[in-house]
Amino acid sequence: MNQIKRGEFLIKPFLKRNNLRALYQIISTVIPIISLWLIVHQIINSSLLPLSKGFLLIPILCLLTLLSSRTFSLMHDCGHNSLFEKRRFNNLFGFLLGILNGIPQKPWSVDHAFHHRNNGNWEIYKGPIDVLSLDEYKVLSKKKKLFYKLSRHWLMLFPGGFFYLVIKPRLGLILIIFNITKSISKETLIKIKKGDYSELFNIKSRIKPPFSDYGDNFDELFDLITNNIIVIIGWIFMSKWLGVAFFLIFYSIISTLSAAILICIFFVQHNYENTYASKTQNWDIVNGAIEGSSNLNLPNWLNWFLADISFHSIHHLSESIPNYNLRACHEANIHLLHQAKVLYLKDFPKCFKYIIWDSKNEKLIPIS
Repeated sequence: MNQIKRGEFLIKPFLKRNNLRALYQIISTVIPIISLWLIVHQIINSSLLPLSKGFLLIPILCLLTLLSSRTFSLMHDCGHNSLFEKRRFNNLFGFLLGILNGIPQKPWSVDHAFHHRNNGNWEIYKGPIDVLSLDEYKVLSKKKKLFYKLSRHWLMLFPGGFFYLVIKPRLGLILIIFNITKSISKETLIKIKKGDYSELFNIKSRIKPPFSDYGDNFDELFDLITNNIIVIIGWIFMSKWLGVAFFLIFYSIISTLSAAILICIFFVQHNYENTYASKTQNWDIVNGAIEGSSNLNLPNWLNWFLADISFHSIHHLSESIPNYNLRACHEANIHLLHQAKVLYLKDFPKCFKYIIWDSKNEKLIPIS
């Protein structure tokens, strides 16, 4: 592999953030979402036949799904502190966009930053689906091998998407509260009575997998709790406004499809034939960015809904580049991206075969 140095890339001119552009992106996403929900209310309360209502709701459902994906992409930028000029604005709007997505933004962004720090090092970061090494896979029983293969099938994007946006943040809070309550010993209660709260507030020692990415410290825990309270209140309001059954079904479909799109995009941007799949000893962060992140050749309209995350190599090279500068930065450095993989929509299905890490040969491989 050619060793390309980060200094060879033209990055600095594209790091400039613009509050007006960022605010416009937020407004041009949120207002259509509000407008579409108002239209949904009008449709379901109209005198139209149920079949006619269904035909009218399908395109709205598709638009809300895509706008939800865009909302998540903008939240992702806020997590990188790259959308607005000031961190406080990124934190504020990231939190608000997290509410729209039903996911706590701060703990999510901390977990996502780990991915950026270790991309291409498959000894440390196992991708979005916890890829097993070849050695780990070989020692599994036949039943577990079959389960592993089926659970990583592309069809699992849909139940996985529902779990990721609708269930996991809520379940994470429940399990954290349970673990904290369970871990309070008699000795701790005695200390509390004496006014010593230090052990009670030792949050990190009380958080256990698999939800440790939700609430590792007080800031994250506060975000988790606040997000859940506001989201659940929002669900109650929307249920009263649109009807419980209709809202929960409609909302669940949107969340499921939106999360499935995002997980799919994230997956194919890192799991594909000949992706950079190094051990820690041989890992290089620039190679991980360029050769371990595919760039997607997608229609412009779809790129808009994904906030140009298709230009993924450059994004991994510098996550501080705002999404509205990614395309220009990509084009300015195209001569240095000959090692980067380019994928088309037709290439996506075969990416889901690469779910085993061959640590000896440092590559992802299909299950034989």
